[in-house]
Amino acid sequence: MRIKMLELLSGAEQASGTAVVIDVFRACSVACYAFAGGVTRILPVDTVEEAHALKAAHPDWLLAGERHCLKLPGFDFGNSPSEIQAADLAGKTLVHATSAGTRGLYAAMASAERVLTCAFTNVTATARALFAAAPETVSIVAMGKAGVSHAPEDKLCAMYLANLLQGVPNAFEAIPNFLRNAPTAEIFFGETAIVPEEDFDLCLNLDAFDFYLEAERLSDGRPALVRKTLPPDAAPATA
Repeated sequence: MRIKMLELLSGAEQASGTAVVIDVFRACSVACYAFAGGVTRILPVDTVEEAHALKAAHPDWLLAGERHCLKLPGFDFGNSPSEIQAADLAGKTLVHATSAGTRGLYAAMASAERVLTCAFTNVTATARALFAAAPETVSIVAMGKAGVSHAPEDKLCAMYLANLLQGVPNAFEAIPNFLRNAPTAEIFFGETAIVPEEDFDLCLNLDAFDFYLEAERLSDGRPALVRKTLPPDAAPATA
């Protein structure tokens, strides 16, 4: 298995083989909590306008997302795992628009053969899915802040996944404390907080979920993120 380590929207555009899009704060974490809460599918979109158009055509669908980390006008939820966790999502379709994660998924689908999303919340399940499929190339894309600047949480999650795939030991214990003081975590704490503080811990809830998430194309060509689970004996957690 050849592993390519990529970053940002520009890296997502270069993805090949099986791509794994990582956005820890917060899109890929939100997706995990949404599926755990019972959504049937998530429709990632590239633009806010597309999200509003889907809502107009399907009033029963729910909108979640952000620009500049803030909940968008007319949306049901921000890009917040704590908001999603508290909601009744059973049987719902969720349209998801974010600055980095969903846009990165779109970019990767243009060039990669297969696209998964990943965060710390389902990193081991994602590794198991990759082992089971044994692709020749895995492109791990750390999406970063708004897809244009580096984010340590995404790089650390990308390295954690790569280590699992290569049989290299990981030490997660130090990561939450390190990230608490990172510039990208300022949105959660103190005078700079603009999103719920509890989102930080929810995004760093290691292996909270035993499923992986994969983007599949619908009949109209639109991507849909779906939840998948491997049998317990299907693949190891590490190489």
